Amino acid sequence: MTASPAAAEAATAATGPGPAPSPATPRRTAPATPARTPRGGALLSRTAVNAALLLVTAYTLMPLAWLVLAATKNRRDLFATGPYAPGDFSLLANLGEVFTYDDGIFGRWLANSLLYTVVGSTLSALTSVACGYAFHAYEFRHKEKLFGVVLAGILVPATVLQLPLYLMASAAGAVNTYGAYLVPALVNPFGVYLARVFAEGYLPDEVLAAARVDGAGELRLFAHVSFPMLWPGFVTIFLFTFTAIWNNFYGALTMLNDERLYPVSLGLFMWNRSVYQQPELYPLVITGSLVAVVPLVLAFLGLQRFWRSGLTAGAVK
Repeated sequence: MTASPAAAEAATAATGPGPAPSPATPRRTAPATPARTPRGGALLSRTAVNAALLLVTAYTLMPLAWLVLAATKNRRDLFATGPYAPGDFSLLANLGEVFTYDDGIFGRWLANSLLYTVVGSTLSALTSVACGYAFHAYEFRHKEKLFGVVLAGILVPATVLQLPLYLMASAAGAVNTYGAYLVPALVNPFGVYLARVFAEGYLPDEVLAAARVDGAGELRLFAHVSFPMLWPGFVTIFLFTFTAIWNNFYGALTMLNDERLYPVSLGLFMWNRSVYQQPELYPLVITGSLVAVVPLVLAFLGLQRFWRSGLTAGAVK
């Protein structure tokens, strides 16, 4: 039996209306975390790293500082004062003696070193960039095997090659000539490896393909398209080769006998061998060593902007 509508309305009035729907509760957001301050361990680690860098820097600059201070001393103060005590500031007098001693032979040594390094570094870097570009841009038989031979050449110390190079130069009658010291510097396996790495990183294949489609020949493609993009690699190889040739003392000692052909490193060595018989050469050796450092510093400072800039030049946009 069903309840009548009147009974249903009476029951609803007795019990009251049902519970109203609760409003939507607002979403709680996590409180903003305050900025973390460096902990004690991080500060201690940073301090330790900075202290280690400071010690390494001081250790690196100590010989240079001694060289600069010693070049300002005469022969008496060189042995009578401490190693880092300033002298009587006779640097200009020492420089005058260096460039006038023995009819100015030091100036000829310095010119020889500049000739060897500038010409040798330029040709070596250009050859290395061309070889690295060829390994990247072309496909030929035994390509990777030949590149493996180049990598093997990096592992051979330069001093091991001096005797075979001397024998080859002697057989060719080229000993005691500019070419005997300059030609071996043109072969640079590490430069070829570095040039290929630069070519793979900064020379897209799309650029080469587009240049060939436009009708550019291979020589023009390398000179006008590829080489400007590989300029940072060229400068890097040039700086490494410049330093290596400037410091190639053993190669000069093996190949050269005429003091007029000596580079500055070998000339200073010969002066240093004579200091026991000629003590007046002590200030000349020290001041000449300071002068010999200047071209390296100028080369790195002058080419630093070319080395760092242009790494993305020619990128595909």
